[in-house]
Amino acid sequence: MKAAERGVWKSTELRRRLAEAGLEISAGKMSALWTGAPTSIRLDDLDVICHVLDCEPNELLIREPDAVAARRPVKENTAAAGGQAITPRLGRNRSLPPA
Repeated sequence: MKAAERGVWKSTELRRRLAEAGLEISAGKMSALWTGAPTSIRLDDLDVICHVLDCEPNELLIREPDAVAARRPVKENTAAAGGQAITPRLGRNRSLPPA
C-alpha cells in the first residue's frame, strides 16, 4: 500500500528505486515483498525500503497475534502423566560406570 501511495504500481519500479538507493534485491525476494509474504527481511534492507518509500517501519509491518499464538508450545496435561510433570534430562544420559 505504501508503494501505491508513492505512485509505485509495479514491483519492477520499486526494485529499480531500491537499486538506485543501493539495495539489490533478487526477483524472487522482490516478489515475496510485493505480495506481502516475505520469509525474512534484514533490518538494513528495511531501512532502505523505508527511505525509498518515505515511511516508518511500523507503517510496513503488520502484527499477526494469531500467528504468534500458534507458535507457542502446547502445555501437556500433567494429570495424564500421573500427576507429575515430565521434564527431559539434558546431556548424554549415560549411566555411571561400575564401582
